[in-house]
Amino acid sequence: MRNFSKSKLLALRQCPKRLWLEIHRPALRQDSAATQASFQVGHQVGDIAHRIYDPQGLGSLIDVQREGFNAAFARSKALLQTHQPIFEAGFCAAGALAFADVMLPVPEPEQGQAGGHNAWRMVEVKSTTSVKGYHRDDAAIQAFIARAAGVRLQGISLAHIDNTWVYPGGEDYRGLLVEADLTDEAFARTEEVVSWIAQAQQTAASAAEPDIQTGAQCSEPYACGFADYCNRNAPKTEFPVQWLPRIGKRAATLAEEGVIDLRNVPDDRLNDKQRRVKAHTLANTTYFDAEGAAAVLADYGQLACFLDFESIQFAVPIWKGTRPYQQNVFQFSLHTLTASGELAHCEFLDLSGNDPAEPLAQALIQACGASGPIYVYSAFESTRIRELAERFAHLSAALRAIRARIVDSLPVATEHYYHPSQQGSWSLKVVLPAVVPELRYDTLDGVKDGGMAMDAYMEAMHPDTAAERKKQIELQLLAYCKLDTYATVRLWQVFAGRTDWLL
Repeated sequence: MRNFSKSKLLALRQCPKRLWLEIHRPALRQDSAATQASFQVGHQVGDIAHRIYDPQGLGSLIDVQREGFNAAFARSKALLQTHQPIFEAGFCAAGALAFADVMLPVPEPEQGQAGGHNAWRMVEVKSTTSVKGYHRDDAAIQAFIARAAGVRLQGISLAHIDNTWVYPGGEDYRGLLVEADLTDEAFARTEEVVSWIAQAQQTAASAAEPDIQTGAQCSEPYACGFADYCNRNAPKTEFPVQWLPRIGKRAATLAEEGVIDLRNVPDDRLNDKQRRVKAHTLANTTYFDAEGAAAVLADYGQLACFLDFESIQFAVPIWKGTRPYQQNVFQFSLHTLTASGELAHCEFLDLSGNDPAEPLAQALIQACGASGPIYVYSAFESTRIRELAERFAHLSAALRAIRARIVDSLPVATEHYYHPSQQGSWSLKVVLPAVVPELRYDTLDGVKDGGMAMDAYMEAMHPDTAAERKKQIELQLLAYCKLDTYATVRLWQVFAGRTDWLL
């Protein structure tokens, strides 16, 4: 009988075909960069959990990669007779195996000081900010396997990140994780887990690949690495329904009805914007309500600034006063347009590795001046400025004044402009080449989008990064952010009807 890991059973829960492919054709799996990044975050949070649950460093870590499965199971069994925390303890029973993130000994008062700690509490550590549905399956599997292996398990909890917690600095991460007790629920699902193991045995034993069509399970609860393989024979269409803005899960509903092409979607099932996208996509024409766009922008005058931020998130904060997954701004670009049509530019970028927030806020206040609209593209910059004002009381009034001048040009674009090349998106990356064809992000060197900017920043701030490479990254980040604000300038120029200006 095959022993299935917890991850294999969770793969089954997502899609039996995924489990079959992981067993019979694992080479087809192609995890995305986002999936790989989530693995890295999970490892980082796991390392912090070791420090939180074992502050004195007396616990033991099982390294199955180094020790091998049999040795790991044997050492885990031996360590269960001790009084100290165990990390990655392994259990194998009833056709399944699992490794527990944290095992904590539970004192049993009736045995007194002379007695041993052979009752345990399990903690599964996740990098999410709440308990997800699939975490409950995870806990049920973990609890079942441990108990089937003879562990006296008194409870199981899920520890997840508290994104309201503020890092006090000094490597003190107490408070980063908050626990949810899943004991009663997990213990009550024994029969379910037994049925999952039986289904997994049956699925794995089959010589034939399960005949399951692609659907929501390909990305929920997490992205499947076999999606490209499974989609290889999916019906192709020239005008996918997914190009309709905010179509969301209704695309799957339409697909179940056999509707995968815009041409076959009834207009009475679409809102005004979706009908507009459909009509202009099929006709290959541009929609531009120039009069309406100009009317919106006419109230703000000609003296203006154009602002863009770049930021980075850390699941585990590294700077005092910041929260998990907070957007930490490390760069800005600002173009300033004078009444005479002259364009000036200034920028800020801190690659030192120190918290850039306060010096960035100070530089922003100086750069923005005292009056005039500040154009952005989306609500992102406004939100970040509000957060900076909340964090730095001595700069709060000046930052609030800047925020009051923000004008978001994204709604102007979404309501008054659409080009078929946008394919239902109003991202700046697709709107810019549609409106101003000579400007493109794919011609940039190195950094071409926000995700690449975050990766580049992480590399540049690392102490082992060579000075030459750091300078290269600096130039790439500056060029990328500058294009973002210049793009906002050019969009304003077109939407405001000031194409007579040479910017």
